[in-house]
Amino acid sequence: MTHRTDEERQRRHALADAAYGHTTARVLPWTTEDAKPCLLLTDTRSGHVSRLADGVESLRLAAAADLLAHAQEILDDPSAPEAELRCAAALLCECLRDALEVAESRGSRLWPPPTTSTPEPAREHTDSGSPAC
Repeated sequence: MTHRTDEERQRRHALADAAYGHTTARVLPWTTEDAKPCLLLTDTRSGHVSRLADGVESLRLAAAADLLAHAQEILDDPSAPEAELRCAAALLCECLRDALEVAESRGSRLWPPPTTSTPEPAREHTDSGSPAC
């Protein structure tokens, strides 16, 4: 007979809950070594990894705000060198990519996943007094 630790039992329960859709998956703000997204299966937002991910997201958004202010200063300077403009644009693209990932991750935690049912077809209005949409 195999003896399982409480940790192993909790891990197995978490995996079973995830398989039955009782747990939400959070997209973490980092990837694996082969650039695949990292997911966290959890029912809580107060765990260590969730707090770490929240911190990374906050740092990325703060860096984007700082860079935006700096880029605006460069754009406001008509004598700014082209190389400085290109560098700012490249960094802004990187920060925008990070901000979009944060928004997507946070947005997926706000609403339940969409249902797989097919939408009801639109119906035409038969009332001659109202315009058809």
